[in-house]
Amino acid sequence: MKFFGRSGLAIKAAGVGAALLFSVSASDAESSGPFAGFDGAWSGTGTVSLSDGTTERIRCKADYKVAGSGLNLKQALHCASDSYKFDLTSDVTSQGDRISGNWSEASRNIFGNLQGTAGGGQIDVFVEANGFAANLSLRTNGTKQTVQISSKGEIRGVNITMTKG
Repeated sequence: MKFFGRSGLAIKAAGVGAALLFSVSASDAESSGPFAGFDGAWSGTGTVSLSDGTTERIRCKADYKVAGSGLNLKQALHCASDSYKFDLTSDVTSQGDRISGNWSEASRNIFGNLQGTAGGGQIDVFVEANGFAANLSLRTNGTKQTVQISSKGEIRGVNITMTKG
């Protein structure tokens, strides 16, 4: 009976070990998805270049939520300077390395679609709305992230460097 008791414990231990191994593998698969490394809160500073030729320093906070499947990303990016602010949100879905979704900028009541690519800590998208278009690029490496936006609208360029945490 003692041997059977130990065998039962060994089977239970093997089952727990297999469950842990599976959960680690699933976590690794999620973390290697197209939005790997983005999840969490970020903050930092940068500059915004406006159509009138002025450039201002800005402070930014971002929050990224990656869905459990690793294939969906919700982003909120809030930036402000002494005289300027923008509040950008997006909801993005991936199919392989191709991504598409919706975005909005609350302070100007602008919303539209986006499409592009994601993977390897990088997101590159083209965003458009009625009368507005821009390129948005995000690069994440560990706890550092850079955001670049370029357009021909009121905001000509944005360059931000943020850290996670």
